[in-house]
Amino acid sequence: MPHKKRTASGVFGGLLGLVGLSAVAGLLITATVTPAIALTGAATTSAISLFENLPSVLKIDQLMLPSTIYAKSSDGKKWVTLTRFYDQNRSPVKFDQIKPVVYDAVLSSEDKNYYQHGGVDLVGTVSALVSNLRGNDTRGGSSISQQYVKNVLVQKCEWEAATSEEALACWTEATQSTGTVGYQRKLQEMRYAIALEQDYSKNDILLGYLNIANFGGQTYGIDAAARYYFGVPAAKLKLTQAATLAGMVQNPNTYRIDMPDGSTTDADGNALNGAEDGYSLAKERRNYVLDRMLADGKITQEQHDKATAADVKPHITQPTTGCGAAKNAQYFCQYVKNIIKNDKAFGENDEDRLATLQRGGLKIYTTLDYNLQKTAVRAMKDSAPTSLDGMTNIKTGKFGAAAVSIEVSTGRILSIAQNTKFSEASSRKDDPNYSSLVYAGDSKYGNSIGFPVGSTFKLFTLVDWLEQGHSVNEYLNGRVRVIDRMTNSCGGDWVNVDKTKVNNFNSVGGYYGTPMQFTRDSLNSGYFAMAEELDLCDIEKVATKMGVTRGDGTPVEVDRQFDIIGSNNVTPIAMAAAYGTIGNNGVYCQPKAIDKVLDADGNEMKLPKTSCTRVLDEDVAATAAYALKGVMAYGGTGATSNPGDGTEVIGKTGTHESHQTWMVESSTAVATAVWVGNSEGEGNIFDRWANGWQVSQLRHKIAPVIQRAADSIYPGSSFPAPSAELTKRVLRDLPSVIGLSVDEARSRLQSLGFGVTVGDPVDAVEAEGTVVEQSPGAGKVAGGSNVTIRPSNGKGVAVPGVAGLSVQDASNTLRAAGLDNLVPGRCTVDPSVDGPGTATGTSPGEGTVVGRNTKIAVNYAHKDCGKGGGDDND
Repeated sequence: MPHKKRTASGVFGGLLGLVGLSAVAGLLITATVTPAIALTGAATTSAISLFENLPSVLKIDQLMLPSTIYAKSSDGKKWVTLTRFYDQNRSPVKFDQIKPVVYDAVLSSEDKNYYQHGGVDLVGTVSALVSNLRGNDTRGGSSISQQYVKNVLVQKCEWEAATSEEALACWTEATQSTGTVGYQRKLQEMRYAIALEQDYSKNDILLGYLNIANFGGQTYGIDAAARYYFGVPAAKLKLTQAATLAGMVQNPNTYRIDMPDGSTTDADGNALNGAEDGYSLAKERRNYVLDRMLADGKITQEQHDKATAADVKPHITQPTTGCGAAKNAQYFCQYVKNIIKNDKAFGENDEDRLATLQRGGLKIYTTLDYNLQKTAVRAMKDSAPTSLDGMTNIKTGKFGAAAVSIEVSTGRILSIAQNTKFSEASSRKDDPNYSSLVYAGDSKYGNSIGFPVGSTFKLFTLVDWLEQGHSVNEYLNGRVRVIDRMTNSCGGDWVNVDKTKVNNFNSVGGYYGTPMQFTRDSLNSGYFAMAEELDLCDIEKVATKMGVTRGDGTPVEVDRQFDIIGSNNVTPIAMAAAYGTIGNNGVYCQPKAIDKVLDADGNEMKLPKTSCTRVLDEDVAATAAYALKGVMAYGGTGATSNPGDGTEVIGKTGTHESHQTWMVESSTAVATAVWVGNSEGEGNIFDRWANGWQVSQLRHKIAPVIQRAADSIYPGSSFPAPSAELTKRVLRDLPSVIGLSVDEARSRLQSLGFGVTVGDPVDAVEAEGTVVEQSPGAGKVAGGSNVTIRPSNGKGVAVPGVAGLSVQDASNTLRAAGLDNLVPGRCTVDPSVDGPGTATGTSPGEGTVVGRNTKIAVNYAHKDCGKGGGDDND
């Protein structure tokens, strides 16, 4: 950072020239260390006044501390570390958690008079000032108190720096400035150090120094250094190890011993201080520390000689950091990390939130169940490969799979598993086996946008059906047919302008049936029949109140026929929570991955706001569960994913084209969603196999394993009984359509939800095409029943009445009506009849409508049926 212009009125404006600077420095040091010394002269008095007017109150901010993510151990009794995030790897310790040999080593090499001076070491500081006046960096010569002050100022600078360039610039200014600027820094450090010792004990300052000091790279503080370089806590450091670390603080990155190829180079560019030369610079510095300890009587000659002869033997123990180190839980970790980085509960802007995560010392206690997580990861690994041949990019379709389980009564995310290997390295961006995206999450917390959910989306039509008072045992026309229109009170009705007919999976023809059957069989055409009687806007509202949005955070849209069967991109977490609402008897709990967060001081922080809210009536939820249990029973599309452990489960399968497959299921305790398909593109997963399974069926290999484990940890109970009103057999009024045209009759019946079959035309006197028969007839029938109608062919003749006419006249009358196929009928003996006989009627009878070729028998009376005209008479 550029230095501000200094004027004569500045702090050092009157200190011009080498003599003046030297005199003031010496006098100031003398005055502050031994105030009893009398100072005379105007220049001296002015210098002292200027010095005393320098800021003396140093605010010691919170150390930059790693944030730690925890999960419950496998036995559920303690919290275990998943990973940490930091800019500075530091594990602060108390005074008695550092082995005394460390204090001896640091004080002998850095400030042997620490416990005798008042914050400034006179001799060392004067030496440093003289070096500065000669144009050299002002390194060394500072007391422990001054070094602590410098580290506090450097860290303050790093906290406030907006960029890494700013941080480097202010670090350089704070540690390596020369000339007047360096002199000013040194005097300010002195002023702070003297004031510091008036407020803090020597031990507190020494401990603060050892907890804040850099030990190379991102390693800060004595305990983190001990663990990183030697694999032991600060309380267990040996003499050689303590001396090595004490030697590092003078020039941490030069003396670090974690770089086998060398930490620096000589003038010719040759590597120095690496494994090949035995970490020569660090060893030389270590032995200097040992020499000082011997001179101060801190160690014996024997200890000194043995230690100086020893090789430098680092035991580098890489700290757990980043989600890549969160064994078996990398994607869960990534989801949690993204919550911290994106939610305003942890800072107003991106920079603040990142700083909170990297430096704020948070203790983040997650909802992860380690036992369930390990089972989920194993199930995923055993079933879904990290990639599939022929499915490696957006052009060919990129293979992916994810599973998530949620506790339905709290929304706590218990596990997240994924088929890919976790990596944030840019070099692996195009490798289909690696990903940093959390497929189970949305764009905000997973950098993913969800996937088309297929028939799992039918849940929301089912719920709306029940909320509108319909029964799951109503009969509907669930045959594949053109749906002309669907009501949408939000954005205008959907009209099937192109007369598109949407088929069922595997081109099943459909049937007349009930929502119970349609749900069990995942029958698209059956759900279209349900939606035809509902309002698409209401279905959309049901999905929204059950927590479902698109993966990009925008509301789902249900404004066309195809949306009923899951064209929206939704995340596995959202779908698990929605089905969990049914498992929780109508109470929706927003998913959450964090139970609590403590700040660096142990105070509990406010979490991202989540809640549990009743969104469904209990009867609706119970009846929806009743229908969804059929999916998981024998013969249902989800039966293969039933864990078979005696726990009642509900569920629904989903398939989107040949690209995505889903299985979502829930007990009354835990909901599990499994997605297997294309993370990018539209590769066909029905013509590929993996681990002996058709890829489209891998969901049924993964889901029951996870749900079975969840059932054992979180036992579910029986679902409540369904509503009698919502499961009753429903009868509807069937009107008569006799006398209507075929088209009019069909339209009227279908508008009321009845199926229509047009039978063969019948002989009738009505105009051709007029409906003259229907079965069943008008009255109360099951909703959705099929009605057969038969139209007139216009060729019917009503049999005229001929009773009382002579047989001959009767025959003539019938022939005149167009009925020529006459046969003798039944003869009745009547002695009063004269002549050939009198007609008594016909068969078919008078008024009967028959075809022209229908055989008509003429019945008659005769005085002697056996003679003169019996049955053979015409």
